[in-house]
Amino acid sequence: MDLVQLVEQTLSGMGYELVDIEMSPKGRVLRIFMDIERGIVVEDCAAVSNQLTRLFEVEQFEYDRLEVSSPGLDRPLKKAADFERFAGQQAQVRTRLPIGNQRNFAGVLLGMRDGAVILQTEKSEVVLPLDQVEKARLVPKF
Repeated sequence: MDLVQLVEQTLSGMGYELVDIEMSPKGRVLRIFMDIERGIVVEDCAAVSNQLTRLFEVEQFEYDRLEVSSPGLDRPLKKAADFERFAGQQAQVRTRLPIGNQRNFAGVLLGMRDGAVILQTEKSEVVLPLDQVEKARLVPKF
């Protein structure tokens, strides 16, 4: 089982959703970003950190430092379910290749349709194939 599957299975068993995993160059720092509907608190991070530390010892996965946190207000959007869940919110999306002649889009998420992210920009409704989305994040409101 690879690292993502291992962490995802562990988090889902604890009632959390895996948002993202980052590993620093040379694998020294491992960052786990997780979420839950009610929001993440410090106790959640501590519980998951303790569980993953034990898991990584058993699996003999090497790292120097483990960081567990919420995804933050500018949460990354990775899966189709993320784009559905956060429909109605502001987002920034960058595509792998230009669509029209642009790669960066900002607007209100309208959800998914036929495997594509639907985004309402200031000018029009834009259809972005999910497999062409390189990076997407929510835009926090202050």
